[in-house]
Amino acid sequence: MPTPVAAIDIRRDLVGLLPKLRRFALTLAGDVTDADELVQSVCQRGIAKFHLWNNDGRLESWLYTMARHHWVDDARRHRLRPAAKGSALEQGELTTPGMRGNPVEASEAHQMVTSLPEGLASVFLLVDVEGHSYKQTADILGISLATVASRLSGARLRLATQGHSRSPRRF
Repeated sequence: MPTPVAAIDIRRDLVGLLPKLRRFALTLAGDVTDADELVQSVCQRGIAKFHLWNNDGRLESWLYTMARHHWVDDARRHRLRPAAKGSALEQGELTTPGMRGNPVEASEAHQMVTSLPEGLASVFLLVDVEGHSYKQTADILGISLATVASRLSGARLRLATQGHSRSPRRF
């Protein structure tokens, strides 16, 4: 039986979105293994439920929302998650083109982002790294626009403070 065209398109698009989806999953999970499991589950669910996507907005936003819902549901099922086995930042998993040329090394930048308190890293990634609007970010994360603005401000402030204290002095 031939594969439907929609399934072929979603699979092709998923391959292109894997790096972004993985970075987002890392901000949720904080652990490479858990993030990879989340990405795999979201990809499987996205292919199976592609017929439910209404082509309204970006496909990646739909997948990010699906990832967040899955992560929250999984956390509810397990109530307590084990401590991170290996930080995504320690392993250099959040590489993004926008982080090149900063006064801190890429691994330090990764560590700085993943060390942000819960909620701040995801908002920072979606807005400042992935380029989503505040509204899109609010929809993906299921929070208000004011919360997005507040968390983004907090993330930027923390990162600026950390970056300033770690950057080399210029005379």
